[in-house]
Amino acid sequence: MRRGVRLLSVVVLAAPLALSACSGGGVDVDVSGDFGKLPQVRFPKGEPGDSFAVKTVKEGKGTAARKGDLVVADYVGYRWNKGGRKLLASSYAKGQPGAFPTGRLVPGLTKAFDGVRPGSRVVARIPPKDGFGDEGDPKHQVGAGDTLVYVLDVRAVYPRAAGPHGEKQAPLGDPRLPKVGEAAAGQAPVVTMPRSAPPRKLQVRVLVKGDGPAVRKGQLLALQYAGYFWRDGKVFNSSWSEGHPFGAVIGTGQVMKGWDQGLVGQRVGSRVLLVVPPSLGYGSKGLAQFGIKGNDTLVFVVDLLGAH
Repeated sequence: MRRGVRLLSVVVLAAPLALSACSGGGVDVDVSGDFGKLPQVRFPKGEPGDSFAVKTVKEGKGTAARKGDLVVADYVGYRWNKGGRKLLASSYAKGQPGAFPTGRLVPGLTKAFDGVRPGSRVVARIPPKDGFGDEGDPKHQVGAGDTLVYVLDVRAVYPRAAGPHGEKQAPLGDPRLPKVGEAAAGQAPVVTMPRSAPPRKLQVRVLVKGDGPAVRKGQLLALQYAGYFWRDGKVFNSSWSEGHPFGAVIGTGQVMKGWDQGLVGQRVGSRVLLVVPPSLGYGSKGLAQFGIKGNDTLVFVVDLLGAH
């Protein structure tokens, strides 16, 4: 989770800009190049059409994305208006894909992702009514009336009910640590806190040992998580309650230190218990927005769904 104002609002900031143009019933933008590599995008002369359009240039395989899923994709995003077009965002320039929680994006982008499968290249044109409307989004250089164009190479789709996959480990058996109960798919587990003072150092325990590769510093993780207060066991934030998995870049200071230290090196597919002291969480200031006090020890159950 983030160390700033929001907990795990880790959607790529440029993500709502990820669109590629199509006019009327067809795509009037020419896209070429191999999947997973920077596409060549050629625009026609004139202004964009005023309707939403989407086209699958390359059809992938696997689970089709639905509202509430997390889609990980490479992308280029453009602004297009009567004055011309401009590249606003590119995952290729950053060297890292974007995380798109469907259902929490601009309407046109949610529609563009509906039904896409891993391995697909999708081109979408999003008019203002399906994007940022008459007000635009100055933060992302989108003006009033701008059409957004995206080319999206879908790497993976993580369903809203996705969970750990691997070998379940023996119960912890340590009375000083929280007990994590079973949970149905798509639900946060019940965590019971011990009646003792919290540990002063970070505690990391693997509840399910994943069958995937080890997580490396700088990767984008797809994950489910729930955060609990040590003091009373109450949940203060959860991807399950939010209704979709999240994406977070790990090991680079974009999330709290306890996550960076506890999740790098774990295997994809794992379920991990983290007990995070204040010094590795939100520090002495806490995070009032979620009721986190400066002296709160925080407990997390994190499912590592994928790493990119």
